[in-house]
Amino acid sequence: MLKIFDTEIISNAEVSANIFKLEVAAPELSQIAKAGQFVQVKVSDEFTLRRPLGIASAKNGMVKIFYRVIGKGTEILSTKKTGEHLNILGALGNGFDTNISGRILLVGGGMGLAPLLSVAEKIEADVLMGGKNKSEVDFWIKEFRAEVDRIYITTDDGSFGSLGFVTSLLPEVLEYDNYAAIYTCGPEIMMRSVYKIAEENNLPCYVSLERRMACGLGACLSCSIDTASGRKKVCKDGPIFEARAVFS
Repeated sequence: MLKIFDTEIISNAEVSANIFKLEVAAPELSQIAKAGQFVQVKVSDEFTLRRPLGIASAKNGMVKIFYRVIGKGTEILSTKKTGEHLNILGALGNGFDTNISGRILLVGGGMGLAPLLSVAEKIEADVLMGGKNKSEVDFWIKEFRAEVDRIYITTDDGSFGSLGFVTSLLPEVLEYDNYAAIYTCGPEIMMRSVYKIAEENNLPCYVSLERRMACGLGACLSCSIDTASGRKKVCKDGPIFEARAVFS
């Protein structure tokens, strides 16, 4: 059953260039949200449509969301202050399987690390993260440090961690542990490469897809994709899919 929540902003701060961390008090939403789900946020009466934002954390009565300012909607959201209220619809979509047996390897790039953080809160996991430079991974390290056992890092410019992309380091990381599966989110070209490496290592791989969403409820069909089992809607049938179903 879909619910709309009136939430109070606890903090809304810039953590890196144009990237904000939003925390709201939402006791009921934090209880029902599953790792990998998203919400639809009403940022202003000026807009008819809500903005879809992934849940990065849902615990202790709080919901945490990371977003990048890329348009007028998120620009308005970035001006919201502590104590103001946000109207939030959710939680939406399906989630990652957090009942899986064994350690999971989380592989994320950029803002794709947000839904993976929600997984790390619930199951035993390591994370392999990538960013353009040190400033793009610094705040993620702080977020993941308390939730995972091991953190592996790559940066495009080599300013921190290993030089290169997550897919360059992934084969080496897989040698360190007998992982049960890989969960990944980030640029699609990255996820396709992660899936290929997972297949080579006979590992199940699940991806969190991002598409332009209007309604977020499966009605408008704007986020439809082709899969191995036919046409699917990312907002309702996803955003979590078995990689083989969408990349084969």
